[in-house]
Parts: sequence; C-alpha cells; structure tokens
Amino acid sequence: MRKLLLATTAVALTAGFASAEDIKIGVILGFTGPLEAITPAMGDGAELAIAEVNASGALLGGSTVSPVRADSTCIDAGAATAAAERLITSDGVKGIMGADCSGVTGAILSNVALPNGMVMISPSATSPGLSTAEDNGLFFRTAPSDARQGVVMTEVLLEEGINEVAVSYVNNDYGKGLADAFQAAYEAAGGTITINAAHEDLKADYSAEVGALAAAGGERLVVAGYVDGGGSGVVRAAIDSGAFDTFHFPDGMISAKLVENFGSDLDGSSGQVPGTNSDGAGIFAKLAGDSFDATSPFAAESYDAAALIMLAMQSAGSSDPSVYKDHVISVSNAPGLKVQPGQLGLALQALAAGVAVDYQGASAVELIGPGESAGNYRQIGFEDGAEVTVKFR
Repeated sequence: MRKLLLATTAVALTAGFASAEDIKIGVILGFTGPLEAITPAMGDGAELAIAEVNASGALLGGSTVSPVRADSTCIDAGAATAAAERLITSDGVKGIMGADCSGVTGAILSNVALPNGMVMISPSATSPGLSTAEDNGLFFRTAPSDARQGVVMTEVLLEEGINEVAVSYVNNDYGKGLADAFQAAYEAAGGTITINAAHEDLKADYSAEVGALAAAGGERLVVAGYVDGGGSGVVRAAIDSGAFDTFHFPDGMISAKLVENFGSDLDGSSGQVPGTNSDGAGIFAKLAGDSFDATSPFAAESYDAAALIMLAMQSAGSSDPSVYKDHVISVSNAPGLKVQPGQLGLALQALAAGVAVDYQGASAVELIGPGESAGNYRQIGFEDGAEVTVKFR
C-alpha cells in the first residue's frame, strides 16, 4: 500500500512540474594543461551520472540533460572565465560541474557564476580560500578543503617517522593554500619544515629550485604541484641530481602518469588523494566498467557533483539555479533515503513523492559548513615501481 501511495504521489507531483526541458549542464575542467592526465575520467564520471538520470526519465517531468564540455586550462583564469561565460550566454547551461583547479574556479565564481546567479559544484578545487569566498549560496564542492588535507599529510608523514621535510609548491592559489595549511598543521604537531618554496609551473628547468631545496635539506621532499606540470619537473630534477631519495605527493600529483613518469624511482615515497573504500565507491567502479578509470583522482567526486545538481533540481521542482541552490545541502545530508551510485532514478522518484534523500554517492559525500565535503582520503605508497593503497582515512 505504501509503495502504491508513493507511486501515486510521484505521478501527481510529476504532473505538476513544468513541461519537460532539455537541461544543459556545463562540465568545465582542464582538458588541456597540467591536470590533463586526470580530467578525462572526471568528465566521464560527471557524464555517467547524467546518462543515468536520462535513462531513468524521472527528472522534472521527463526532462533530459545534455552535458556541455568546456576547457578551464586549470591555470589560465582569463581563458577559464571566457569559457564559463560561453557556457552561460551561448549554451544556456543551468548549472556548472567544475571547475577543477582552485585559481580558475575562484575566477569563474567571482566573475561569472556570482553575477549570473549560476550554481557551481567543483569536484576538485581544494583551496581553503574558497571556504570563505563570496558566493551567495551558489558554490559547493564535493572535494574537501586543503585545510583538511594539510592535517592528513601531517598524520601520514609523522606516522612514517618523517619529522623534517622540504616543501616545493606551485605558485598559485592551490599550491600556496595547501603549503600554508600543511605548514601550520605539521609544525603544530612537532614537525620541521626546512624550506617552503614556490616553483613556477611549466618551466623547462628546475635545477635552481632543487638546488635551494637540497641546501635546506629534509628527510623527504613534499611536492605540491601538478603531475602534468612543474611538479613532475621538480621531481625529475631532484632524482637526476640525487637531492632527495623519497617524496610526498598531495592530490595534484596523484595519477597513473606519475608512476609512468618515474616508476621505481618513487619507491618508498608517500602521498594522499581524496578517496574512500565505501560501498558507493565499489558500485561506482562497477558502473564505470571499462569505459574509464573510476579510481582516477576526482572521478568519483565528479559523478557526485553532477548528481547533486540534478537531485537539487528535482527537490526544488525547478532547473532554475536561483531556486535549486537552496536544495543542494538537503539532498546531500541526512536525514533521508540513502542513495548510492546507480540509484539516481530511485532518488528522483523519491523526491517527486516528497521523500527526503541522503545522497552518499561515489565519494561518501557529506557537505558541511560552507557547502564543502567533510573529506575522506586514500593514503598512497609506492612499491616496486607501482602505486599502492596503504589505507583510507
């Protein structure tokens, strides 16, 4: 009887939605630039959620969703802003999944999303500065702030007996924010940072930077950069010169490309990246199958970001960002029907019937404070030329 009642209510409420639409959602990521090794899987993750919703036919009276990709470049704020403006003015998107890197995400938020009243959910912009950015309730992220990553980095290094490190960070919002957060946490816990130095991205030669890092010393070199950018350049110079034997890698460096670049030279090194061993992560991997690497950094968070946009629309009964922005938090948190990957159609039907949902998704997402993920991390090691999972935090 309860199922019949819910179904009847769902039909009645669905009939009350506006006429079915073709809703466009922007997917803006650095498909070129220093994160191009991981953004294909991120885009595929977001589009997997969109395809799942379309297959259900349950969104806003049978509305369909079309993804529109745009290139943030990760590092060029002007290009990213222009791309985001095109998504809104030319393509008419009703939400943005992205951007990826913190600097371009902040630029899009302040220059495009805020003046146009557009919802953004980033799967990977982690700068602590975004927690307090003016956003009028429009900006969310399924990745945790680097304020949290700094603490996790500290725990990993100290548990491995590394009490003194040198730090090289990419000279932008992401690198500086993470380096500062890590320094505060590491020194508060008794660790020593011998040098905390910026490197410019995509230089041809990093021997001078590595010379300064080597002179300062340290048991391990922390490289807070990009795997397709200057971060790998710093690692290569450090290995070639013998300046450091082991490294620690935050999320911007974690990718299959890292092992491809350096192989067994990374043995004994460490790192971390947002990730979880939740049931949802396993389901997401099965859904992706061989179509893309579901374990690639931020692929799960991208699926979740896109899913939250569409669930919030359903909860609000509208694709208007000014309306559904107020529903993003409620569909991502308890109380409500727990929702995993592959259950987006069920979640849409529940919302149409007036049943609350608690979306957990592929990354065990739980939005806190200013609309960002509480954060789960996969601790990484390197053995015999391969990346291995040590544990989850």
